Amino acid sequence: MKKLIILLMVVVTIAADMIAADTTRVILFTIDGLHWRAPEKLRMPLFNALKEEGTYIRKSYMIIPHHPTVGDYSKYNSCSFPNPVLHQGSLFISPENRMLQETVSTHYQTAFVVNTPAYRSVSRGFTTAIMDSHLSDKEVVDNAIALLEQQDFRFMRIHLQSPGTMGESVALHSADKSYSNNIWANGSPYIDAIEKADRLLGAFITYLRESGKWENTILIVTSDHGQSNNGWHPMLDENSWTTPLLFVGKGIARQRELPYFEHTDLAPTILWLLDMQGVNESGGEGNIIKEIRDNLNPAGFDHPRYVKIINEQIREYAILHARITLASVNNYALANFIASLDNQNLTPEPFYHQDRMMEWHKAGSTRHLTEANELILSRMREILK
Repeated sequence: MKKLIILLMVVVTIAADMIAADTTRVILFTIDGLHWRAPEKLRMPLFNALKEEGTYIRKSYMIIPHHPTVGDYSKYNSCSFPNPVLHQGSLFISPENRMLQETVSTHYQTAFVVNTPAYRSVSRGFTTAIMDSHLSDKEVVDNAIALLEQQDFRFMRIHLQSPGTMGESVALHSADKSYSNNIWANGSPYIDAIEKADRLLGAFITYLRESGKWENTILIVTSDHGQSNNGWHPMLDENSWTTPLLFVGKGIARQRELPYFEHTDLAPTILWLLDMQGVNESGGEGNIIKEIRDNLNPAGFDHPRYVKIINEQIREYAILHARITLASVNNYALANFIASLDNQNLTPEPFYHQDRMMEWHKAGSTRHLTEANELILSRMREILK
């Protein structure tokens, strides 16, 4: 009887090992402020080689990278819009929403490693979190590798902050430099930071391959936001809200390029890859993009472009509002129009701009939000005629 029990224990152990060996882990490797053209303009040989092994989106759209420091948003969020949107998988963000890692952490180990405390509001629910501004980008990767050596994480986010910080320095602290307001100019610290990030990505993949973890890993490489050619991420610049996105690894289609993706899609797609349920169903959620899988035909892929449209609407609203305000100096009818607009009684719903983001859920759906915004924009265009 004792021998039978021992035999059963051995069989159970072998079965458990086989299941563990076949599990999929998803690692989200984010390079802060990655310009969508960086892979073609800079030395990023590892990233470009990975494009041949996986599914690539040249320009993935995220909501404008605005970061209010006053109002309801700042009460709950320590970082810019794209990050809570990414982790909640929805444009209708709320402190009550469940985050991606909270869903995974109910069953498995998760980890977040970043060299800034700015993302503390989106770290909720990770079973392990390292957020230390004293770390270099290399030390972030070293810490991630050390964690993977110790535990079997099912979802991990690794974030390299230096490229975004260097982009900001080009924009705000380079007036006397040869690369003033130009991230691509010779000597730009942004170039150096991006190229170092690519080398660190290479070192991380080398570890995954040599440790035997690569075969059961899906790696996603992207950014939390884009980068202006002038540096940083000004709200009205489309380069600020687009970034490359790459899926590579177990079951991912090779040498495939999709024409469009929204960062709201990341959370539901990651959960789908992990065979888990979606995070939030609020009307503002993203889509599961199954066309990244090698056994699914991407023909007919047609993604609704809600995030792109909303960003363009917010940009046009800011421009039209400024033009009408300037014109109202000599035209008090226009001044009354602006007052009515700002007091929310011009139309049944207000314009859902960046300062109202915590109210976006009142629109009910992203489609209706864009329709309500378009109604106001049409009134603004008409009055300027």
